[in-house]
Parts: sequence; C-alpha cells; structure tokens
Amino acid sequence: METMKEYAARRKKELSALASPCLRKPTLSIFQVGHDAGSDAYIKGKIKDAAEIGFLAIHRWFDETTSEGELLAAVEKDAIDEGIDGIIVQLPLPKTIDESRISKSIPLEKDVDGFIFDSPYWPCTPKGIVDYLAAAGFDFRGKNATVLGRSNIVGKPMARILLSKDMNVTVLHSKTSEDDKRFYLAHADLVVSAIGRLGYLDGRFDFKKSAYLIDVGINRGEDGKLHGDILPGRDVAYQSPVPGGVGLLTRLALMENVYEAYSRRNK
Repeated sequence: METMKEYAARRKKELSALASPCLRKPTLSIFQVGHDAGSDAYIKGKIKDAAEIGFLAIHRWFDETTSEGELLAAVEKDAIDEGIDGIIVQLPLPKTIDESRISKSIPLEKDVDGFIFDSPYWPCTPKGIVDYLAAAGFDFRGKNATVLGRSNIVGKPMARILLSKDMNVTVLHSKTSEDDKRFYLAHADLVVSAIGRLGYLDGRFDFKKSAYLIDVGINRGEDGKLHGDILPGRDVAYQSPVPGGVGLLTRLALMENVYEAYSRRNK
C-alpha cells in the first residue's frame, strides 16, 4: 500500500503529464485577506504544488483593512476572466467581511474548493481521503464509517460522500455520549477524525484490528510539533500520519479540481 506521500507524488506526476499539452496553464486564483500562520503555510504549499505540476497559481493578497466591497469586486473580476479556471478564498476572513457573500460570488464552475451548494466538485479534504482509500483498494460498500466532527468543510461533506459510496455512516460530535462514541468507534471499519483535539482518540477507545483510521486533526503540542486527533500506534490495519498525511491529499485534490475545471471550460 502506498503511503499518502507516495500517492500524492505519483498523482502529481500524472497531473503534470496531463497539463503538459494544454494550450495554456490551468490557472488557480487564491484570495487572502491579512496573514494567518496556518493559511500562509497552506498557500505556500498550494503555489509550490501548482508550479511542480505545471499549473499557475496566482496569490491575490489584501491587507486587513480591505473592505468587503473591495474583496467582492476583485473576486467578481476573476469570476468573469476566461484565463482563470478556479477561485478559492482562503479562510479565515476578517469579521467585517461576510464569508457567504464572497463565496456566492464565485461561479459554480470555478468553485474548486467545492464549498458552494451544488458545486460540481467534491470538497478537497473528503475528496483526497476517498480517492486515496479507493486507490488503496479499500472496500466501501456496506462497511461502517464513523466520522468525528460535523463542520461544513470536512465532517458533513465527508459523511455525504461516504454515503454515496454505500457505507453505513455515523457522525459523532460534542453532544454524543462517551458510551455511544465507544460503541460506534469499536464497530467502525473506517474512522475519520476532524475535531482538532490532540490525541483525543486514545486508549479509552477500542478499534477493529482491520479498521482504517484517517486523522484530519492538526494540533500543535507543548513540544511545538504537530500532532493529530488520534494517538499514534493504534493496533489497526492503517493509521494515517500527522504531519505528512491528509494535508498532502487535500492539496492534491485541489489541483485535481483545478485541472477538472480547466477541462470543463476547454472541451
């Protein structure tokens, strides 16, 4: 079984081969307001990925004093630009800017983040996870999946996509009892944790030895290093690493969506 790092590297090479004969580089426009350490690092990674593959990533940065109207006008300009295939707005945005209004200004065919209702693209993190599992030969149909977290970015779309793969899906959250969490986790063939709580899934919980544990959590510990939601070393068939795991799949999925957007617009 390929590691997530190996899989991402292979898929990037395949995307590069697809991009090579394109009449122009598939192009992504990235909007950011202000600075956030996590966002800065993620955008740097996106730009690096695009360059390696042969895509173009344009970083449109605005300072914290930028008004909602100014940002909206800039996004709407790229929305009608025939040279822009995909648009993403990096979160978080300042509280003075209505995130939903900005998102709604992105045409569905350019919503490569997959966050808008009825978007033709899967959200990047769930897409990256499902594509990786499929490539690894994971059997979805009729199996039990437990998703921890119900955010609009990971938890909810993850559950919807797994349902579309014919899994039996349970979503656990902050109001789920500890007894119920233990029950559903113990019966899960696939666990996806996206709650942002360092080492939350520890020795208190039992897992099937055949289970796959996918850790979306990124938490900085007292040691200054990054850690996941799941304590390392669980006795299971597969446990994804943190760092060097799902983040790579998320960035890869974004590049795949950008290429799909380019292909849709250049048939």
